[in-house]
Amino acid sequence: MTGKLKLYLDLVRWDRPAGWLLLLWPSLAALWIAAGGFPGWHLVAVFTLGTVLMRSAGCCVNDVADREFDRHVKRTARRPVTTGAVSVREALVLGAVLALLAFVLVLTTNAAAIAWSFAALAISIAYPYAKRFVSMPQAVLGVAFSFGIPMAFAAVRGEVPLLAWVLLLGNLFWVLAYDTEYAMVDRDDDLRIGIRTSAITLGRADVPVIMACYAAALAVWAAVMASRIPVAVIALTVAAAGVQAAWHYTLIRGRSREGCFRAFRLNHWFGFAVFAGTALGYALA
Repeated sequence: MTGKLKLYLDLVRWDRPAGWLLLLWPSLAALWIAAGGFPGWHLVAVFTLGTVLMRSAGCCVNDVADREFDRHVKRTARRPVTTGAVSVREALVLGAVLALLAFVLVLTTNAAAIAWSFAALAISIAYPYAKRFVSMPQAVLGVAFSFGIPMAFAAVRGEVPLLAWVLLLGNLFWVLAYDTEYAMVDRDDDLRIGIRTSAITLGRADVPVIMACYAAALAVWAAVMASRIPVAVIALTVAAAGVQAAWHYTLIRGRSREGCFRAFRLNHWFGFAVFAGTALGYALA
């Protein structure tokens, strides 16, 4: 039983929290913006726990969908579903249980958030299959990984205004940046097996586009926050996140597997900087 539990924990990437942190920071920032400040511990707890659960459920679905591809990729060849250590049925059951627990948390919010949660689930399920048909599947992931933003507005305000979609667009640029870095790690393997990714589609434009996406993400956030928090906090936040983006450039410009993977794994600090600036800005406003 202990061995099986370890396999399940490996399946949901329990030892790699960077994945759910990438989802968490934009969702928390959206909660603060929707509420005009601290949204209350109930919603913070719901979105934090829900993020961990849904990311874990997403890993189960992703590994089932990609099990035939993963065996040909160095980084993913030892995943539990790929090796057969965890069956497809086990992975899907575990994913369903985790998603159900997340839905129970959503039930403690309001009707609008409950309704939007079905759209979030549908996009999460669709993403693993996008790479078979879409040349930039990272854009689909961007929507999936940004859907905590409209969910946050729905939970706070009972509606999803235009502002939420503008923030989602800004976050989509960030997801394109870090997931293209992630795709650069596996570019050789993906070319060999016929997987479509933004790293392959962009070719030698990958690094410039990544940097442009970082800049666009910060520009959208700064424009949204210009009338909401002190300008000094906006400038400090953009500087803090911008320095990290510049550092990531030094890691990815050579396009080495190690450098690109390190840049991807450290992206949650970029997200944290933006969330911290948002929370601090409202505290000082």
